[in-house]
Amino acid sequence: MSEAAAPRPPTESGCPDAFQYMHPALRRNYGNWAYHEDPQPGVLKHVSKSGDEVYTIKVGTQRILDVFTLRKLCDIGDQFADGYIRFTLRSNVEYIVDDESKVQPLIDAITEAGFVVGGTRNSVTTLSHTQGWLHCDIPGTDASGVVKAMMDELIDEFKSWNMPNRVHITTSCCQINCGGQGDIAINVQHTKPPKINHDLVSNVCERPSVVARCPVAAIRPAQVNGKPSLEVDERKCICCGACYPPCPPMQINDAEHTKLAIWVGGNHSNARGKPTFQKLVASGVPNNPPRWPEATAIVKKILKVYKEDAQDWERINDWIERIGWTRFFELTGLPFTKFHIDNWRGARNSLNASAHIRF
Repeated sequence: MSEAAAPRPPTESGCPDAFQYMHPALRRNYGNWAYHEDPQPGVLKHVSKSGDEVYTIKVGTQRILDVFTLRKLCDIGDQFADGYIRFTLRSNVEYIVDDESKVQPLIDAITEAGFVVGGTRNSVTTLSHTQGWLHCDIPGTDASGVVKAMMDELIDEFKSWNMPNRVHITTSCCQINCGGQGDIAINVQHTKPPKINHDLVSNVCERPSVVARCPVAAIRPAQVNGKPSLEVDERKCICCGACYPPCPPMQINDAEHTKLAIWVGGNHSNARGKPTFQKLVASGVPNNPPRWPEATAIVKKILKVYKEDAQDWERINDWIERIGWTRFFELTGLPFTKFHIDNWRGARNSLNASAHIRF
């Protein structure tokens, strides 16, 4: 093939090279770190084998940032942090400096601007969440609003080292839970199957795609009032809401029947034990914006008991595994109901995997 006919290189090939945005001290010592310390809440100190020191200052934000707030954060970075700034998965800001004398002036500027330093070591980290009403196409609530309401109540735990170990909390605006696993998770819980507007289905929905989208094969084509439509087998439906994005006439959000559920014990990491799935501990919690007081009260109760009863450096899943679920419900005072039992017809295989339940 001639040089003129060679295909042009792609203009987008994944994430950009992160090294170009790194602080020079990080680039210079990449892969050459000797140890790290925690001088104070919200501050990490990394020491290189060459003797270089790097300080990371973690700052909590309100998660959804307007351009004026971003400019303020960047101005602080330009003035006090060598012009370098980065964001974490939980939308915290991290400033990097290479001199201990720069740490306190930076913290003072951050505090004066109305932000909070914390979220390191054995603290409650900033809640991570999905987009909610801002951007998601199937939200049953506003995940970012739940974060703001809860972090207002838990801000002292973010700023200090009071917990037995780090606590990751996540929120999800739909029952599919793209917020991920967390020590505590607040997820939407739809309690009724979708209500179908049959007059709109044929004009709006590609029916084979909707049928294929259902994870439990509860949707099938139908003729309603002489028009092509869809129907739901409510005996199979798990009220997940997956059918709504490809077919908005299958409305599942409901002011009365869309609730919140609290799950605990999820953990992505395999650093000290195997990863774990989170498990339901509270269902039917009112989805009550703008402050969600009922869900916040349950989370605070769980954290209070965890702080008092867990051993040092136990994550929530390790603590529950040690004391057992019976003791967990006793200590937290949460009611154990029929909704905590996985009685869905598709759960037979997972129940049969237990030595205690066979059918």
